[in-house]
Amino acid sequence: MIVCVCNALRENQVREAARATRSDCPVTAYARLGCKPKCGQCLPFAREVVASEVVFA
Repeated sequence: MIVCVCNALRENQVREAARATRSDCPVTAYARLGCKPKCGQCLPFAREVVASEVVFA
């Protein structure tokens, strides 16, 4: 599933970045992937994705 259309980020990429950074901040996960949120529409879902990875990591 696509999380961020502006950056063409898939859910599995964001999950992997969240696990690697061990941060509950989606902006940190995006930075790990070499980008940053642009329009912001993705942030609510990105927060959910990142939070679920940090809890179970």
